[in-house]
Amino acid sequence: MHRTEPVDLFDTVLIANRGEIACRIIATLRRLGIRSIAVYSDADAGSRHVALADVAVRIGPAPAAQSYLSIEAVLDAARATGAQAIHPGYGFLAENAAFAQACADAGIVFIGPTADAIRTMGDKITAKLAVAERDVPTVPGIARPGLTDADLIAAAAGVGYPLLIKPSAGGGGKGMHVVADEAHLAEAISAARREAAASFGDDALFLERYLTTPRHIEVQILADAHGNVVHLGERECSLQRRHQKVIEEAPSPLLDAATRAAIGAAACETARSVDYRGAGTVEFIVEATRPDEFFFMEMNTRLQVEHPVTEQVTGLDLVEQQLLIAAGTPLGFGQDDVVLRGHSIEARVYAEDPTAGFLPTGGRVLRVVHPEGDGIRVDTAIADGLDVSIDYDPMLAKIIAHGTDRDEARRRLVRALDETAVFGFPTNVEFVRALLELPEVVAGELDTDLIARRFDDLAFAEADARVFAEAALLLDAARDAGAATVSSPWTRRDGWRLGDPAPRRYRLVCGERSSEVLVTGSGSGLSVEIDGSGPVAAASRAEGALRRTLTIDRTTRTVAALEIGSDRVAVAHGGAVFEVAVERVSHAGATAAESRPHLDSPMPGTVVLVHAADGAHVAEGDPVLVVEAMKMEHVLRAGVAGTVAVHVAQGDTVARGQTLAVITPDAPAAGSGTDVEEDAQ
Repeated sequence: MHRTEPVDLFDTVLIANRGEIACRIIATLRRLGIRSIAVYSDADAGSRHVALADVAVRIGPAPAAQSYLSIEAVLDAARATGAQAIHPGYGFLAENAAFAQACADAGIVFIGPTADAIRTMGDKITAKLAVAERDVPTVPGIARPGLTDADLIAAAAGVGYPLLIKPSAGGGGKGMHVVADEAHLAEAISAARREAAASFGDDALFLERYLTTPRHIEVQILADAHGNVVHLGERECSLQRRHQKVIEEAPSPLLDAATRAAIGAAACETARSVDYRGAGTVEFIVEATRPDEFFFMEMNTRLQVEHPVTEQVTGLDLVEQQLLIAAGTPLGFGQDDVVLRGHSIEARVYAEDPTAGFLPTGGRVLRVVHPEGDGIRVDTAIADGLDVSIDYDPMLAKIIAHGTDRDEARRRLVRALDETAVFGFPTNVEFVRALLELPEVVAGELDTDLIARRFDDLAFAEADARVFAEAALLLDAARDAGAATVSSPWTRRDGWRLGDPAPRRYRLVCGERSSEVLVTGSGSGLSVEIDGSGPVAAASRAEGALRRTLTIDRTTRTVAALEIGSDRVAVAHGGAVFEVAVERVSHAGATAAESRPHLDSPMPGTVVLVHAADGAHVAEGDPVLVVEAMKMEHVLRAGVAGTVAVHVAQGDTVARGQTLAVITPDAPAAGSGTDVEEDAQ
């Protein structure tokens, strides 16, 4: 639903954000003919949102507190570029009442609600009190300012067990504790206060009934400055990991038409309780066994990460609506004009490794392959060559699929994730694809604990014989292509013989696994033999720069493929990416220096502790260094006993895969063999 009549909008808008949301806002500004201003930190100087904007302004160094969270730096950029309005995106200053007020004081339009509305809804206790006056149902519990530990303990029996302790400030699940019985209550309250104070600078707590199979349902609303409020249906956000959303969809498979109307009306009343203006989201919790009973949780006074699913089922551009409302324009439609068409599902792509406890990854994006096709939308800021910093949220992209019904949307999203590949570091693409195939997800039987219960049941692909065979074919094709472009006789691939080319033997390694693959023949007459298992027919056909169709023993698979140097390739399919390298194989006679174990950083981060001094002796299993990123710590331990050479110091910033220390193993006992290395031929 786009307006056809002319509207007096802003000439210049500054986006006080970064990454995919900044790129997404710029796309709407460009369509509307509005000049876009990007801001960036030193870490983002080469980022996509900087390249897309009409003007980009540096606002500080990498730490967010000195750049994206600096109100004065953002306002200075707006003044310098003549921006009439600021769109905050989400995160950073988006729900900062002081920022909204500072914009108003500077005569710059804040594209969002008033500072008072942000302030009221930003405190969960005052928010619950405000909506309760509008008869919006809230989770049974106790919530008022200034509750002491004694107050909470006294009220707990009335709330009932299990109960949930929640901080009044902040979000993201920090400081939340589920308590099953009275014996653990006092300890949990103390822990929650410490965590809330550390995370939000506010240790105020309240209690709620804990729902055993909760579903997270949120409603998108729009409200203008003329008293008009509408809802755009609901989104289901129950698939969460540690209270962080992973997959979202619209509409919810749980609600019927009557409940949808009721929860939408409650969301509109929530907006009216604070004289809301702009786009906002009202979040509810629903017991899966009683879908007609919903309770208010909180209101997000900004655009949500998952807003694209609402855009796909309503046909509305929510950023455009935000701009219109901020410019003082009345809503151009009423509640009866909002019609939901089809179904939409979104998966968030993160720079993290699910198989390693969701450790953050990041680093250089060697290549990225985005999916295409009917109903597929990709919101992203990543591009080939981009350095993904650990300074900010690890979300890389959102992949969204729309279909005529839920199953079509889900199947389209699974296929889109199959076609997605980020080369350079691990991501969660394979994880979210596997999640979408769980029987409960297929059936729409969701709850917020589903991922925690079923994570161990998810199957992650491992490098098998097929992967090694595919890698050998890719290496073979790459070397053939290289030989064809050079006239030197030393690049000949035929083994200096008549007839068929000489067999090519590849000793390959991927992670902890290795394999030996023999490739014979040429052109369409290839065959591969894996670890002496006997030759099978093979074929390799290019499908553009990054895709290749590989047939092995009559089974065909199209993969995303990337040559990384002369002795390494990456193969991606089903959301999994395998980096396969030509291994260095053992023979007698090399020096001990060639077999020194390396301690490489598993993620980009900061060295927060160095346990072992340079030149010290360590035993197998001793801690050597600790690397921290995104508030997660990883201890690197000695894999062998020996003398350690430490290459970094405490406080150093390191890249994923960077060698931080090398251990020279103790001399082997007399008579023992020594493994040494050479390149495979």
